[in-house]
Order: sequence, then structure tokens, then C-alpha cells
Amino acid sequence: MKIVLETERLILRELEQADLPALCRTLQDKQAMYAYEHAFSDEEAQAWLANQRRRYREDGFGLWGAALKADGRLIGQCGLTLQPLGDGTQEVEVGYLFERAYWHQGYATEAAVACKEYAFSILGKERVCSIIRENNLPSRRVAERNGMRVCGRLVKHYYGMEMPHLIYRAENPHGKTAE
Repeated sequence: MKIVLETERLILRELEQADLPALCRTLQDKQAMYAYEHAFSDEEAQAWLANQRRRYREDGFGLWGAALKADGRLIGQCGLTLQPLGDGTQEVEVGYLFERAYWHQGYATEAAVACKEYAFSILGKERVCSIIRENNLPSRRVAERNGMRVCGRLVKHYYGMEMPHLIYRAENPHGKTAE
């Protein structure tokens, strides 16, 4: 198990195949996945996990498992992914997705802040974004608590639907520091 980051209450680590049942607690929960408009099938959940592992290999980062320090329980995911902005460019996104039982306890914000700082201090990124459906108010509040502000909009096409999203962004206060 490769640990990437630690926060006060969480360990962020690379996901492994053995994490699939824990991932399914969120990915197959229709309420938790409302921003995606559907719960994932077994095949979609496996593909999600495989995609994160591909990201680790190819990009050096991805969505990491968020485990409680207290007992090691995997309660969600938070990390960095390369996302298209709809204008032909890509940007590093801070993304997060947690089990409903752990919502409204500050875990998403705690993890998102750590991931933003990792992108700035370790990866040397000049800026990061979070791309959030307009109707996803809790995720929007996490982005705002993470020091991000709305800087644009885009429409994603997913499952035959047009989904309006807001682009939140934060700039590295130290400029580009590595790469």
C-alpha cells in the first residue's frame, strides 16, 4: 500500500484491487452518486478502480483512497486528476467522493485542502481546479472552503445528458515551484 498524504484524521493512499468493496459502498449508492445521475454497476466500479490505477502509472497521481487514521477504514476518495476544460486544454483537478455516512464531518474539505497543497508544493502546479455540477451545492462549498472561486463554466455530456458544471480554480500563492 502506497501512502501519498496524511492529514489530521486521514491517510490518502493509492487504491488497490482489494478496495473494490469499499469503493462500491459509494459508487453503487444512488444518493451518493446523484451528481453522476446513476449508481455504478459492478463493471463500472471495476473500470473506475482500473482507471485510477492507470492514472497512478501514467500521470503519477489520481484519486486516492481516503482512510481513517483511527481504524484504516476506507471512507472515500480524494485526489488529483487531469481533466479537459472544454477549450482544448487540461488542468489538474482536485476531486473528492465520500461515503454518505461520512458527509458533513469535514473529511472532504480536509482531504481536498491537502491535495491542493500537494499539487502546489510537490507537483509545482501553478493552479488547480474543481469541476462541479451546478446543482451539487455540498461539493461547491468544499471547493470554496478550499480557497477556490468560480472562473468558468462547461457542459459535460454523460449518459446522454447535458450536465452544466462550474469550474472552480485556485492559484498557487508561491507560483510554479517544481516540475
